[in-house]
Amino acid sequence: MLRMRTTGWARGWCLGCCLLLPLSLSLAAAKQLLRYRLAEEGPADVRIGNVAADLGIVTGSGEVTFSLESGSEYLKIDNLTGELSTSERRIDREKLPQCQMIFDENECFLDFEVSVIGPSQSWVDLFEGRVIVLDINDNTPTFPSPVLTLTVEENRPVGTLYLLPTATDRDFGRNGIERYELLQEPGGGGSEGRRAGPADSAPYPGGGGNSASGGGSGGSKRRLDAPEGGGGTNAGSRSSVFELQVADTPDGEKQPQLIVKGALDREQRDSYELTLRVRDGGDPPRSSQAILRVLITDVNDNSPRFEKSVYEADLAENSAPGTPILQLRAADLDVGVNGQIEYVFGAATESVRRLLRLDETSGWLSVLHRIDREEVNQLRFTVMARDRGQPPKTDKATVVLIIKDENDNVPSIEIRKIGRIPLKDGVASVAEDVLVDTPIALVQVSDRDQGENGVVTCTVVGDVPFQLKPASETEGDQNKKKYFLHTSAPLDYETTREFNVVIVAVDSGSPSLSSNNSLIVKVGDTNDNPPVFGQSVVEVYFPENNIPGERVATVLATDADSGKNAEITYSLDSSVMGIFAIDPDSGDIFVNTVLDREQTDRYEFKVNAKDKGIPVLQGSTTVIVQVADKNDNDPKFMQDVFTFYVKENLQPNSPVGMVTVMDADKGRNAEMSLYIEENSHIFSIENDTGTIYSTMSFDRELQNTYTFRVRAVDGGDPPRSATATVSLFVMDENDNAPTIALPTNMSYTLLPPSSNVRTVVATVLATDSDDGINADLNYSIVGGNPFKLFEIDSTSGVVSLVGKLTHKHYGLHRLVVQVNDSGQPSQSTTALVHVFVNESVSNASVIDSQIARSLHTPLTQDIAGDPSYEISKQRLSIVVGVVAGIMAVILIILIVVMARYCRSKNKNGYEAGKKDHEDFFTPQQHDKSKKPKKDKKNKKSKQPLYSSIVTVEASKPNGQRYDSVNEKLSDSPSMGRYRSVNGGPGSPDLARHYKSSSPLPTVQLHPQSPTAGKKHQAVQDLPPANTFVGAGDNISIGSDHCSEYSCQTNNKYSKQVDTVQTTNPPGHIEESCKMNVCARK
Repeated sequence: MLRMRTTGWARGWCLGCCLLLPLSLSLAAAKQLLRYRLAEEGPADVRIGNVAADLGIVTGSGEVTFSLESGSEYLKIDNLTGELSTSERRIDREKLPQCQMIFDENECFLDFEVSVIGPSQSWVDLFEGRVIVLDINDNTPTFPSPVLTLTVEENRPVGTLYLLPTATDRDFGRNGIERYELLQEPGGGGSEGRRAGPADSAPYPGGGGNSASGGGSGGSKRRLDAPEGGGGTNAGSRSSVFELQVADTPDGEKQPQLIVKGALDREQRDSYELTLRVRDGGDPPRSSQAILRVLITDVNDNSPRFEKSVYEADLAENSAPGTPILQLRAADLDVGVNGQIEYVFGAATESVRRLLRLDETSGWLSVLHRIDREEVNQLRFTVMARDRGQPPKTDKATVVLIIKDENDNVPSIEIRKIGRIPLKDGVASVAEDVLVDTPIALVQVSDRDQGENGVVTCTVVGDVPFQLKPASETEGDQNKKKYFLHTSAPLDYETTREFNVVIVAVDSGSPSLSSNNSLIVKVGDTNDNPPVFGQSVVEVYFPENNIPGERVATVLATDADSGKNAEITYSLDSSVMGIFAIDPDSGDIFVNTVLDREQTDRYEFKVNAKDKGIPVLQGSTTVIVQVADKNDNDPKFMQDVFTFYVKENLQPNSPVGMVTVMDADKGRNAEMSLYIEENSHIFSIENDTGTIYSTMSFDRELQNTYTFRVRAVDGGDPPRSATATVSLFVMDENDNAPTIALPTNMSYTLLPPSSNVRTVVATVLATDSDDGINADLNYSIVGGNPFKLFEIDSTSGVVSLVGKLTHKHYGLHRLVVQVNDSGQPSQSTTALVHVFVNESVSNASVIDSQIARSLHTPLTQDIAGDPSYEISKQRLSIVVGVVAGIMAVILIILIVVMARYCRSKNKNGYEAGKKDHEDFFTPQQHDKSKKPKKDKKNKKSKQPLYSSIVTVEASKPNGQRYDSVNEKLSDSPSMGRYRSVNGGPGSPDLARHYKSSSPLPTVQLHPQSPTAGKKHQAVQDLPPANTFVGAGDNISIGSDHCSEYSCQTNNKYSKQVDTVQTTNPPGHIEESCKMNVCARK
């Protein structure tokens, strides 16, 4: 390693004892060799070594610093500690120009230069170093083609060798190609794959030297026997045709060869397809593979032979295209096509194929493109001689071309900075107060040519106060010399502010070539005044949504110095870099992005003003940017879809939900108005709170969902708006009673007396137009089952026989079935199920007449079995009968009196809303004398006895039920009132808290309603197509009479009162009884 000194003897003595230690260290390090080793492809900041430690220089005081003068493309050095490390650029050994043509173990290296700088650059030492770049396994060996074709004669003897194309690997040494493998083709036609390397190879016992291919006869050979598949004795899985052998050639390469180990019969099989894999010796190893296609052809038993195995020649650089270099000759003992030879490139790089041309017929090698020795100084490749036989045979020869130098490169002059003197774009700035003999620049002169053509001398031209001095005291490479450009006289800024230093370099070639380069040295003034701003704080207002690049403000500073010391550069602190930018010359502040007040409404940052003096002085001011608002944000609802749940029958003008909307703008731009876009006649919205109100009461059975959009418009100019969807779900109230579908009141079921227990008698089918639990129905028998012979499944409505039938059970049974829903309060419907117990139906008209009488019999009276069975028991006590008769006469007299009294008030005998004093299900004693008298007027009446029933929900003030047939609904103060039921699923917004408990309008029965002109019996004419409907367990059987007014006002109160059904005339009673009967809520 060479040591270069720049400090003059005179200055060295003047520095005295304070510099004795650094000088001693430099002298001690002069003979030292800076050599380091580094693996390629490493990351940035990898430590290489410590220059200070290797040179024996003590660091830490800050007086001695280090500077990397060359090699900074890949390396960097710590100025204080001398720590040498890698830069950001990765080192790829195979891409370094100086390593391109290294074919052996020669070292690949990077040269660098380090200068050691004393205090105030009073002295400078320059050291050269070299980093040896170590190869890693970063390149995969590859074959010249993914498919390799080899032709083999069918009569070749066992042991015949065939040269296979070799792979190339840009790595070398142990990372280069280590072994080849031949993989068995599917079906067992080729040889099984096995590694072919030094560890498991064995000498080929015979036939190698006499092989027709002969390509590897000059070196040692290794053969690879393919193992039997799976290690067993299955002969079908073992290759019996080919195996791979790898030969070590004299030049250190590995030549894969294919050995014929079995008989070849083209007529039986004319091709084999194997896989050839190459693997390098790296860790981990890299590998690639190619398909080896072996074609079996006829006989060609002699291979071409080159006259010599290695051809060497010299080639002058810049030779014209077409210049012949040498002729390769090969001979083939065969005749005809098998003896015709063609020459092709073998293992040749891309640059060889690009620069050279090989005539296939004559074997002449000539120049294809001009070759520059400075780029390529040697070409080494192989040429294959191939005959035209089938299959062709080949031989290989190595060609080595040495490129001879021509004096075709002018000297190169590179002027670089040295130490702390700045140098950029050919301009060096030097302060006027520097000492004489101060180095201000490093001049490197080099010539790419060789020998005398590369020996260069240089000098400074003109009358300037600068001179060149060698950077090294020892003789180095004559092709590359380094000089320091020193000051030779004091510099005066006032006299001369700029020097143009011209350096001329001349080489020693014939004829000689020269070049020049110049350096402009600008003498700088001493800088002692910092820039000053007129204001310490600058505040500006700037609107948002600006166009990027708009000017925000301008700040100016002044400097009392002159020249470059007064040239000011403006910059921003890093807190707003990317958001704002400043023109470094004018001080104009620009905005780079679109400002958004909603994200940031205020920016505060510093503007720095630096002069261009050395040392740099600076001043600063604070800039505050207030962002003004624009209407650039749409109103935003908290949700895209608001979902509310409300109960049906909700009182009009009740709140049903609340929407929330926000606007990120400010002031008037954030003031919003809310509108209903659809269904505005049904809904309204309060602008201040976002509360939505309904203008009507909801009926789920008519419509269970409402969907509309709410629009929010802000107060900006122009205004912006947004919409949200509101989905309103109407929750069910229990306001519909069950409806009986089957059986009809006129139908009956024949039940033989021999029927077993659990025999299914009938099934009651009912539906409910409500939803959910309000439509969950329960079935029960509430009357007509005195013997407990029947029961009904509460869920399915299946009526079953549960008792043993006896003689007294013969006849008609009328079961009163009540269907309740599960709402609160519950609604119910009553149906009649007729069961006729007998062996058969001998007279259907008798049964029909009994059913007709059943329809006119009060529901409190049981119809069950043979009535004569009970009469026979009464004959046992005549005395009791006589007494009962006397009492009956007395009761008849009382009944006649009461009947006359009641008829004067209401001939129909039934008043809507009359209170009942008994529960419907409570057993009542009825006297036969209380039966209504039958007269001709009643028989000829065209109206059925129950012409209509008004359906209302009534309740006593004390919570009792209206059960008696004679109670009047009109006495109830709460007649026809619906009770609200709170509950239902919750709403995601405030609507979940809105519950309605207000009653719906009630049915008013006016006292002046006209009374019916005809008397109607209570049960004898049950409306066959209507239904009894009750609220919960409060079942009203009905009354003996129907108010004519109540039968006419059903349509008016369609929501609160169920539809009034009118029975058909008695003549059509059989047809009308196909549906079930009696309705009451």
